[in-house]
Amino acid sequence: MFQMKILVTGAAGFIGFHLSKRFTAAGHEVVGLDNLDPYYDINLKKARLAILEESSLFRHVNIDLQDDQPMSDLFKEEKFTHVVNLAAQAGVRYSIENPKAYINSNIVGFLNVLEGCRHNEVKHLVYASSSSVYGMNTTMPLSPHEGVDHPMSLYAATKKSSEMMAHSYSNLYDLPTTGLRFFTVYGPWGRPDMALYLFTKNIIEEKPINVFNYGKMRRDFTYVDDIVEGIVRVTGNIATPNPEWNGVTHDPCTSSVPYRVYNIGNNSVVELSRYIEVIEEVVGKKAIYNYMPMQPGDVPATEADVEDLVRDVGFKPDTTVEVGIKNFVDWYRDYYGK
Repeated sequence: MFQMKILVTGAAGFIGFHLSKRFTAAGHEVVGLDNLDPYYDINLKKARLAILEESSLFRHVNIDLQDDQPMSDLFKEEKFTHVVNLAAQAGVRYSIENPKAYINSNIVGFLNVLEGCRHNEVKHLVYASSSSVYGMNTTMPLSPHEGVDHPMSLYAATKKSSEMMAHSYSNLYDLPTTGLRFFTVYGPWGRPDMALYLFTKNIIEEKPINVFNYGKMRRDFTYVDDIVEGIVRVTGNIATPNPEWNGVTHDPCTSSVPYRVYNIGNNSVVELSRYIEVIEEVVGKKAIYNYMPMQPGDVPATEADVEDLVRDVGFKPDTTVEVGIKNFVDWYRDYYGK
C-alpha cells in the first residue's frame, strides 16, 4: 500500500479529528495542523488531540494558517504528498458578528495552503467547501453543475472564494484540487455551536431550545463517518481535467484543468422538527420549544445531488438520523457524564 504523508489542517476540529484518526488507522502519516482557536471549548479540541496522539503516525503542529513564514517552512520541511484543508472559521451566524475572522482564515489562510502546495509538489489538494455556497438556489436536489453566484452569508462567500482560488491554482500551476461541499455534518465529538449539540444539551438539562424557522427548516443531515469516507476516497482519486469541458457550456464543477467539486450529503431530507423528535426519543425527554423566525444568512432547505461522487469514487452516504443521533447522544452522555 502506498503510504501518503498527509497534512490535515484543522485536525483538532470535529471533522479533522475523525479524518486524521481514519488516515492513521489505514497506515498513513498525518501531520495535524491546528492553532487551537478559542472559537469554542479548547478542552474539547485537546481531548480529540490526545486520542490522535495515541498513534505514532500522528503529529500535531500548532500553526495558524494566516502566518506566512511558518506555513511556508512547514511545507518545505515536511514534503507532504497530499493535503486536506479543513481549517476554517465556521458558522453562518458568527460571520455576521465577526466578518474579518472569515476573511483571515478562509481566504488569507487558504492562500497560504495553495502556495505551500504549489511550491512543494503536492500531488492533490482536497479542501472543505460547504452547501452554504448554494445560497439562493432553490432547485432541489442542489447540483454542483449549477452556478452558485448568490451567497446569503459572508461564510458562504468565503467558501465560494476558496473554490475560485483553487481553480486559478489548478489552471496556473497544474495543481490538482478537489473541493467538497459538506451538507450539515453531525455526529460524535461535534462542535458545541452545532444544533445537535445545543439541542441535546438543553433537552437533557430541561432548558428551552431555539428552533429557527418555527421547525420548518429542511436539511440534508450527513453523518460524520460518511463525510470521512467520502474525503478518504476523494483524496486518493486525484483530480484530472474533464476532456469534455468547454467554455461555452462551462460546467462549474469540472474544468479543462485538474479541478473538481463534489457534494457530500446524505441525499435524504429531514425536517428540523423530525430531527428534534429523534433527539427526544433517544434522550428520553421532551424538548421545551422556543420557536423563532429564520435567521439572517440561513437557507430554508438543502438537499445534495451526489451522483458525481457515486460515479467517481463509488460511495453514497446513507447513515440515517436515527442511527447518527443515537451515536452522538451516547458519546455526549459518556463524555460529559450525563
